[in-house]
Parts: sequence; structure tokens; C-alpha cells
Amino acid sequence: MADDPDARVRIAAFHALSCDRCKSDSCAPGPDRVLEPALHHLSSDPDPQVRLRAAELVGKFAHSDARAVAALKASHTKDPSPAVRKKAGWYAPGGTIYERTAPPAP
Repeated sequence: MADDPDARVRIAAFHALSCDRCKSDSCAPGPDRVLEPALHHLSSDPDPQVRLRAAELVGKFAHSDARAVAALKASHTKDPSPAVRKKAGWYAPGGTIYERTAPPAP
């Protein structure tokens, strides 16, 4: 679904993968299945809404994967869409969502 030619399908696919309210924790896919497609679409999908949803999914791995952090930082500074830049900034280190979802300090 992430590679469907219809942007609406790609948007729905990334939303379903990133939204915690849409599934239980037992249904949450691991990074081995979803991070690569999300990274690809965050950096190169022609539709800004797809990139925005991909940023949400990539953001779920910002505390555990350096590739996610690098992609979010790049999108935050270079994406042509202001909405994507803003969303990526929320999930990048220093961003509101990144700080709110940080694991507790030992």
C-alpha cells in the first residue's frame, strides 16, 4: 500500500502504521518492516501529505534509530512543504513530540 500510485492510499497506509489509536501495541509493526519504506517516502514522495504521514511514522523510531533522526532533521530543514518541515521538526531531537516521548532517564 505504501507504493500505491494513488497518494490517498499511501497517506492512509502511513497513517494506519503510525497511529497508536488505530491499533493495539500487539499490532504495531517493527522497524524492520516499516522504517525503510517510511524513510524512502519521507525523502522522495511527490505528495507533501504522504511525506507528512511518513514523518509521523519515522518519528516513532527517532529514539532508537539514527537513520530516523537524520531523515527527520533533513526534512525539517530542506523539505519544500512548510507543513512537512514543521511536522518533522516536532519529531526531531529538540522537538515537542520527541521530548514528550523520550524514554524516562534511568
